[in-house]
Amino acid sequence: MQAIVYKSTGSWYIVKTHDGKSYRARIKGAMKLDGITSTNPIAVGDKVEIITDTESEQSVVITEIKERDNYIARVSPHNKNQHHIVGANLDQTLLFATLRNPKTSSGFIDRFLISAEAFHVPAILVFNKIDIYRKKEIEQLELYTALYSKIGYKVMLISMETEQGLTDLKYLLKDKTTLISGHSGVGKSTFINGVHPEVTLRTGEVSGWSGKGMHTTTFSEMIDLPFGGKVIDTPGIREFGVLDISKQELSHYFPEMRALLHNCKFNNCLHLDEPECAVTKAVIQGDISEERYISYCKIMDSISEVNY
Repeated sequence: MQAIVYKSTGSWYIVKTHDGKSYRARIKGAMKLDGITSTNPIAVGDKVEIITDTESEQSVVITEIKERDNYIARVSPHNKNQHHIVGANLDQTLLFATLRNPKTSSGFIDRFLISAEAFHVPAILVFNKIDIYRKKEIEQLELYTALYSKIGYKVMLISMETEQGLTDLKYLLKDKTTLISGHSGVGKSTFINGVHPEVTLRTGEVSGWSGKGMHTTTFSEMIDLPFGGKVIDTPGIREFGVLDISKQELSHYFPEMRALLHNCKFNNCLHLDEPECAVTKAVIQGDISEERYISYCKIMDSISEVNY
């Protein structure tokens, strides 16, 4: 019997079958997990085969993990050399960002978008709390909206307080499986509570002394939406490391650079100080954002030479 993983709490899982029945599940002891390099062999959103647990009528045993269409992973918070899958088999991902209480940096946004590109998951940027922005945040929001829209990303502006933009954002969720991610305190759980009134996820205040959100979601969890579709609520992420991407590959995950790569003189151009580089020329001419290029250079510096 097939099921989808709705929650993972370590060694136990919550799965749901196609007829809507939920079961507590564990992994079959002899199940082969060869080739799995993540800290979690089974992720929320995984499609699995289950059988009745002979030891308990209230639970089932997972005997097989179906091949994933895609997934989003982050660097494991416990081991920087491993990755942790936060959601699998996704139609899209929403990155919630705020420019105040707490502030999301452009570097964090760019690293997340690179990961979404690398894992073939369409990404949508959602700027929340726009009702509390002051003049400087409004100006920054206008710059970000223009920048990311120009390179092909959908940008949504919302406020849970005034409900601005919520109808349009709910429409994008209908009949799709959507991963919701971002720093703690940016309003992910508040948003899910808003689009599904029967759900009461814990929400937290932003720390006054640090300006950062406090973690309220401990494990990833999939939630069925009443109007069709599913969302995966994820724990707040402080940092988003780039995984398994070589220096040669990095530019392929910047859409505005990808379109120019064939114009560079050298096939192995890293777009740093090579002669006749189409990317650096575009930066000088203003066709590629200087801020995005700076992000590219910083991420390039952070990639281990082992991957090069």
